[in-house]
Amino acid sequence: MKSTGTRLYRYARLHQKTILIALALLLAAVCCELAGPWIAKQMIDRHILGIEQPWHETSGNSGEPAAEYKGKRYVRADRLAEDAPRGPEARVLQVGRDFYFVSGAVRFDGQRSVQDGLLTVTSGAERAVYPAEKLTSEELYAFYKAEFRPLLLLAAGYFGLLCLSALFTYGQRLLLQTAANRIIQRMRTDVFAQVQRLPVQYFDNLPAGKVVSRITNDTEAIRELYVAVLANFFSGIIYMAAILGALFLLDVKLALIALPIVPLLYVWVVVYRRFAAKYNHRIRSLLSDINGMINESIQGMPIIRAFRRQQQTAGEFEQLNAEHYAYQNKLLNLNSLTSHNLANVLRNVVFLAVIWLFGGGSFGTAVSVGVLYAFIDYMNRMFQPIVGIVNQLSNLETALVSAERVFELLDEEGTDVAAGKLERYRGDVAFENVYFAYKKDEYVLKNISFSAKQGETVALVGHTGSGKSSILNLLFRFYDAQRGVIRIDGQDIRDIPRQLLRQHMGIVLQDPFLFTGTIASNVSLGDPAISRKRVEQALRDVGAYDMFRSLPNGIDEPVTEKGSTLSAGERQLISFARALAFDPAILILDEATANIDTETEAIIQAALDVVKRGRTTFVIAHRLSTIRSADLILVLDRGEIVERGSHEDLMKLGGKYYQMYLLQSGEGIQGGGQMAIPAANAERGSLGV
Repeated sequence: MKSTGTRLYRYARLHQKTILIALALLLAAVCCELAGPWIAKQMIDRHILGIEQPWHETSGNSGEPAAEYKGKRYVRADRLAEDAPRGPEARVLQVGRDFYFVSGAVRFDGQRSVQDGLLTVTSGAERAVYPAEKLTSEELYAFYKAEFRPLLLLAAGYFGLLCLSALFTYGQRLLLQTAANRIIQRMRTDVFAQVQRLPVQYFDNLPAGKVVSRITNDTEAIRELYVAVLANFFSGIIYMAAILGALFLLDVKLALIALPIVPLLYVWVVVYRRFAAKYNHRIRSLLSDINGMINESIQGMPIIRAFRRQQQTAGEFEQLNAEHYAYQNKLLNLNSLTSHNLANVLRNVVFLAVIWLFGGGSFGTAVSVGVLYAFIDYMNRMFQPIVGIVNQLSNLETALVSAERVFELLDEEGTDVAAGKLERYRGDVAFENVYFAYKKDEYVLKNISFSAKQGETVALVGHTGSGKSSILNLLFRFYDAQRGVIRIDGQDIRDIPRQLLRQHMGIVLQDPFLFTGTIASNVSLGDPAISRKRVEQALRDVGAYDMFRSLPNGIDEPVTEKGSTLSAGERQLISFARALAFDPAILILDEATANIDTETEAIIQAALDVVKRGRTTFVIAHRLSTIRSADLILVLDRGEIVERGSHEDLMKLGGKYYQMYLLQSGEGIQGGGQMAIPAANAERGSLGV
């Protein structure tokens, strides 16, 4: 079995072109954004502090930007061609907030001070004094005038890069989220299709709520993996690689100071995951318990109120809620410690190292203000993706756990949905020595053998757990028998695909399920082969058309979830009409009249005479009065058929069926409290119950 990461990669490959384009746009956005410090460095070193570069007196028009000072023209040395004539050197130096003009070269730079028109420069034991003239605002402007245009151009370029970065970021997020949504759409389609393939016994052990959670919540968590986690990790890696590269181009010694951050980040991630994994798993478990309790409390609200358990339920909920709160706080403390706080500590340590080395002269050569500014800017930018990566670790773990749950469901063995149609069979059913167990060797059906011909009605009776519903589960192939054979029209049903087998079967359950829609759509189930006329006829056949026609919208009356606005009898009538509309060859009534009032039952009993014509009908009933006309009644006890025959035959036999019938009719209890025993059983003294 392939790893979770490999399978997630396989889904991503379905849209790899879109993802690769998104990552290319992300790289372009990063490059545009990281160009900012380089532009700032140029603005500071070349155009703002560049005024302190050596100036040379020039005569005439050299074609280079020149500054006028006391009738003389000066051009910056870095703007003169190598072969251009150079006049006497001059300097413009800043002391405090003022600028001074020094006529002549300055041998070295250091601590500056001005007193009585003399500028003193001190560097260690060296000291130099130069005559200096303070510049007025107008005179200073003359030296800065040539810098305004390039400054504006650089600022405009920086703004343009920011716009490009925003555009690339928009495209990257749009493409990445589009790809993620398509991946999750495909994954949800696969999971839902797998649910259709799974055998019914799978749902015996996994509640429906958990299946729904895997299709919705877990796949949504995986979507965050492709959108948030993937984007943060890739952008973080690209940012850090680009920043480290820029630092090496900027200054190798400064870059070496920042380089240890990479192994520190690795250790950081390992330590964080060790603690966060435990907290996240517990939080998700508690959240699942809280959701389960809320769901149970809502469904059981009438019982909670009837038995005055509001306070106990609230106490149980508060206990779960308090534990969830405690673990959330633990995770919050961990995040606070390891994200922003730790990032700030590391960043400040790096800054202190730079200041110490820079201030102590350990670099050997001076570092310009622009380089220092760019370094600090890059370091600030580097720690943003580091924090982003760490903050996504919890989402990464959640997504991986969710992916494992989804792939576990996808790996379950199922049966492919068969396409096509099966010609309608007659409906002759035969069970031949059938044995069946839900759990190994715990047989709930033993040596079941009987046959039913087309048009016959077979009734199954017996106490709860006797195996009545199991027989019909086998007939529908919700399960397969361990031993024996079940045949329809002489063919082993295991040789017929499940979906095709059920095309000509209809079922009416004790508690019918209605879908959100209308009465008509619940009869046809949206099948285009079921016409409106056929829906109306099915409702007429069960005697419900006139009843529903009196509603404000007739048979187009809206049906809410599970049909909660309809009575039990109305829901059952819709279920009967649904079975009829599909014209099944085999009709199964699983205690279909158990929850129906006497008047509605009379309507259905009258309709059943029409419904049964030409169909093989199986009836599970607790009301024995509803099966008196059955062609064959099978009495089950502990998975075995103990009696069989018509109503009259079984009453004459005086066995279990006879006793059950008398109990239900109220005739089985005599004045002395003893049950009447027929002559056939009097000698044996058997009650047959």
